[in-house]
Amino acid sequence: MSKIAAFLGRRVVKSILVLFMIALFNFFLVRAAPGDPAEILAGQSGAADAEYIQKLRQDFGLDQPIAVQLMSYLKHVAVFDLGYSHRQQAPVSTLILNQLPATLLLALTSFAFALLAGMALGIQAALRVGKWGDTVITTVAMLAYATPLFWVGLMLVLVFSVQLQWLPAFGYESVGTSLTGVARFLDIARHLMLPAITLGLFYMAVYTRLTRASMLEIRQLDFVKTARAKGLSERTVITRHVLRNALLPVITYAGIQAGHLIGGALLVETVFGWPGIGRLAFDALVQRDYSVLLGVFFMASIVVVVVNLITDILYTVADPRIELK
Repeated sequence: MSKIAAFLGRRVVKSILVLFMIALFNFFLVRAAPGDPAEILAGQSGAADAEYIQKLRQDFGLDQPIAVQLMSYLKHVAVFDLGYSHRQQAPVSTLILNQLPATLLLALTSFAFALLAGMALGIQAALRVGKWGDTVITTVAMLAYATPLFWVGLMLVLVFSVQLQWLPAFGYESVGTSLTGVARFLDIARHLMLPAITLGLFYMAVYTRLTRASMLEIRQLDFVKTARAKGLSERTVITRHVLRNALLPVITYAGIQAGHLIGGALLVETVFGWPGIGRLAFDALVQRDYSVLLGVFFMASIVVVVVNLITDILYTVADPRIELK
């Protein structure tokens, strides 16, 4: 228990340092974009006179030196005050927290679909190596890997929404209805299916190929041959010795990919009109809403850091020989 506490303590300190560096990078990255955000905001408000532009600069601290702006930004971030969106007339933290659940729902569903389906297909391909089943699975995985996400999304909409009319094409839930309970859950699930499959197909292909390759490599090692020589059944050898060791590279990639899903959700949310922080970031980028962009970037960074911490802990579950350090 003390080892786990010490490990978590060290990782929390490292995570705070990482988030601090990310905050610095995000601040300067957004400030490096061309154009004056005060002039853009004034133009969008229909009042582009010099006095109004100067007032906007003062309201957002844009008339201060960069060092002063940076220190102010870091102080507010430390207490999770991500600023105020002049464009949407709301605190940035409120905007993000309102739309974060939709993004997390999409990302977690896509992650679960990709991981479970990819591992299942990879295991079947490894058990049938050299046979027609292996050929079919690897071919499908290669096609899913090589096909652009936006094209997959548009084709799924065309087939399942336009032609077959089985699933809704856009949105989070049906508009103009007052569903509650199970009925609302099922309605959201129907809207979720197409974007989740679209986002998860690419990574499903990666997990399929990775699981297959890892299992084929582990099956040739000496400890697996020893387990067979002891008279263990093939099922026991596969589940206890081969699959458990083959999971380690899959867990590694899953930890990296889980953070990438937040970024990948931007494109999928745009295609399917999904009201998440990816869509929020896209709108903020078009409108040059610095506060919202910085807030979304920082929130995505927190998600990635937390996922990496969970991945390290899962390593010890998959392989007890690995110690928390």
